[in-house]
Amino acid sequence: MSESQQFAPAMSGPHGPQLHEPDRVRGLLDAVMSLGRGLELPQVLKGIVEAAVTLTDAEYGALGVVGDGQLSQFLPVGMSDELIGLIGRTPCGRGILGELIRNPEPLRLADLTEHPHSFGFPADHPPMRTFLGVPVRVREEVFGNLYLTEKRGGGSFDADDEAVLTTLSTAAGVAIDNARMYHESRRRERWLEALGEITRSLLSGTAADEVLRLIAERAREVAGADCAAVLLPVPSSADQLSVAVACGTGASRILGLRVPADASLSGMAARSGRPVVSADLRDDPRAYPLGPDAAGDGTGHRDADGDGTGQREGEDTGHREGDGAGRRDGDEGPDGAASRGEPAERHGPVIAVPLQLDTGCGALRLSRLAGRPAFDDAEVALISGFADQAVIALELARRRAESEELTVLHDRDRIARDLHDLAIQRLFATGITLQSATRLIDRPEAVERVGRAVNDLDTTIKIIRSTIFGLRTTGDGKGGRGLRRDLTETVQRAAAALGFSPALRIDGPVDAAIPDDLAPHLLAVAAEALSNATRHARARHLDVTLSVTAAAVTLTVTDDGAGVGAEPHTGGLANMRARAEMHGGRLAVETPEGGGTRIVWTVPLRTVPQPG
Repeated sequence: MSESQQFAPAMSGPHGPQLHEPDRVRGLLDAVMSLGRGLELPQVLKGIVEAAVTLTDAEYGALGVVGDGQLSQFLPVGMSDELIGLIGRTPCGRGILGELIRNPEPLRLADLTEHPHSFGFPADHPPMRTFLGVPVRVREEVFGNLYLTEKRGGGSFDADDEAVLTTLSTAAGVAIDNARMYHESRRRERWLEALGEITRSLLSGTAADEVLRLIAERAREVAGADCAAVLLPVPSSADQLSVAVACGTGASRILGLRVPADASLSGMAARSGRPVVSADLRDDPRAYPLGPDAAGDGTGHRDADGDGTGQREGEDTGHREGDGAGRRDGDEGPDGAASRGEPAERHGPVIAVPLQLDTGCGALRLSRLAGRPAFDDAEVALISGFADQAVIALELARRRAESEELTVLHDRDRIARDLHDLAIQRLFATGITLQSATRLIDRPEAVERVGRAVNDLDTTIKIIRSTIFGLRTTGDGKGGRGLRRDLTETVQRAAAALGFSPALRIDGPVDAAIPDDLAPHLLAVAAEALSNATRHARARHLDVTLSVTAAAVTLTVTDDGAGVGAEPHTGGLANMRARAEMHGGRLAVETPEGGGTRIVWTVPLRTVPQPG
């Protein structure tokens, strides 16, 4: 039996008497007008089959949508859902249905079982004999075919039925075209809205990783996908991509997984710079193979800490992605990689489009559950365009941030120049003037006061010079945070617990001279010293000084509190001492004149850190 018989056109019309000619003409006009008002494609397609069944007095009807030489969609009416379930999967375009696809001309049969392409009926299928089929064209291209079976009253479909159905199919083609254009317009509008949201997010200063998540979420929503993922190049391996962002079905189980750049759909898209589409991942030979060599690290397993190397622990190996072999619950990975866990549907249609980011070329990957429609050409073009525009928005936002940062750096340079050329020079001149004036003063107490003023000026000059250096250097000199800023924030955070703001003084090229491996230890010591003063000292004044010379870095924290008594060798002070000794330095705990505690943490520079 042919597939047209296997899943016979199925949409019931009225069970009343046959239509007479005036009624048929009126019904045809009503159907044409009704179809012309429809804008939603699913409703338009359903209305076409309903009208065809009614106008021809057929028991069953269906519309088969043609794609790639077979039926990509089959819309039956007339049989119950239970009966449809018993019959099995829908036809794909062989038998008599294939005849109409190969030769898109009206086909009318008094007994379809006598046609040479007829295969017979499957179990539970109602008997059918009479058949009428006509193609539905949209802009001269065959969109699909209308199929009708079982003329009511026991007769056969005649030439009038064929003429009515042909006329209806012409009107149907126009209605389908209108609905598709409306659908495409709405779909483009939704993509533009999504892109606008991403652009606004970037302009508002949202972090890049959050923007990537927004790109994945909006792409999944607008494309009607079940899962979306953004894969980025692995910094330590040019041959791998890692799932940096994932949302939708199974997202938590693929986040962090890695796939090979040269043997996965996402990698192919990233390397070729073109979209890669799979109608069904389960049957795609390009799918990423799971196994010991898949991840490129020789293990074939994802690490327990979640950094991912292409497969999670406990998985069976040696199976193609998406084939479901050797897996529990059918959970799919980023390119079909299955993982054990809660039940999840297998993914079928997949599209991967390139994302050319400043960190390298990654991919945006969208997938739908198996059995859902594949991504068509229009969707591929829209998704690719969305990804390209999103990348442009990311790049423009990055350049805008760099431009703003450059403006800030220029302002810092200008302020530093003004401080050096104006403020420091004037203070220095004032100090020289005061020093020379002491020779003209007879009273010793006045000379002492002028000397203290000169010393204060020298201290002020040092502070300004330190500030100038801080304005011109942050971290590695390339616009990073910088130890100076981190230490300032550490001291400021302690103010809330202390009830007052500690005094902070920084001397020397802190950001440039202190190595990266030493900076975290210095910050930890500062935080511990401030914490000790807060909890134990009951201090009313606290000074923090960080001094850098060519030979050493010294952190001094002085308070006027109760003191520490006999120097303990455990707890926070012991930790501070250990951090100093790790880098060849030392810790001193002193009692300054007037009481309180002074912690002096000193580490030599250009000394190789000792293990510990």
